[in-house]
Amino acid sequence: MNAPTVAAIHTYPVKGCHRLDHRDARVEPCGLAGDRRWLLVDADGVGVTQRESTELVRLHARPRPGGLLLTAPGRPDLDVAEPTAAVPLPVRVFTSRLSVDALPAGPAADGWLTDLVGRPVRLVWLAHPTRHVRPDGRAHDTGDQVSFADEYPLLLTSTASLAALHDWLAEAGEEPVPMARFRPNLVIQGAPAWAEDDWAGRRLRIGEVTYRAAGPCDRCVVITTDQETGVRGREPLRTLARHRNIDQQLLFGLHLVPEGAGRVALGDPLTVTG
Repeated sequence: MNAPTVAAIHTYPVKGCHRLDHRDARVEPCGLAGDRRWLLVDADGVGVTQRESTELVRLHARPRPGGLLLTAPGRPDLDVAEPTAAVPLPVRVFTSRLSVDALPAGPAADGWLTDLVGRPVRLVWLAHPTRHVRPDGRAHDTGDQVSFADEYPLLLTSTASLAALHDWLAEAGEEPVPMARFRPNLVIQGAPAWAEDDWAGRRLRIGEVTYRAAGPCDRCVVITTDQETGVRGREPLRTLARHRNIDQQLLFGLHLVPEGAGRVALGDPLTVTG
């Protein structure tokens, strides 16, 4: 039987923004290069994501050396430089009680994004990815380098598991949903549905890098948000609640922690190494 292979690669330069598609990407200890190094925060320094603002689906962000370009339909483009000389702010992502220091991008970016999402926000940059999730209580720690991802550096999903979910949606008279709803970094094809459940706690080799499979991903309301329009419904969260409710977690996808650096490309095989 042929090994599963990488079918898609995605990054999200600003946490919650529209995805970028790649043919290949560099893997770093904190995740894919350029992935979720920028974050919108509220007045208390807490991250603002699609949980709070579905308008973020309209935000397109493209990294460039030393910064990124922000675009959105009907708005002028804005070039933002990495704020290397700014005074750090303590900020927190959604699931964390630990704050990390991030650098504010400045009033131009803040105003542009406040107008886009319709609430006061600031844009910050994580110059040095660091721990923001407590290590206690986790079978597989994230390590000391994490981007603004909620928990772990990367998220892997499977096309076969999505197809199985589509079968359940069809039984309920609901429409299928695209993989974009789950906001993965790596999408795998050629594995049986829910094979990723058996990979949890093991080591996987994908491309040039070995990963620890840290465990399944508990899904939230974001997966009910159309990633092109921002319209929010009830699916597929309701169907996951019927079929994939394990220990009061609605599971889809697998968290990964890189054990080194290298590249990953479309077509790279996945092998279970331990």
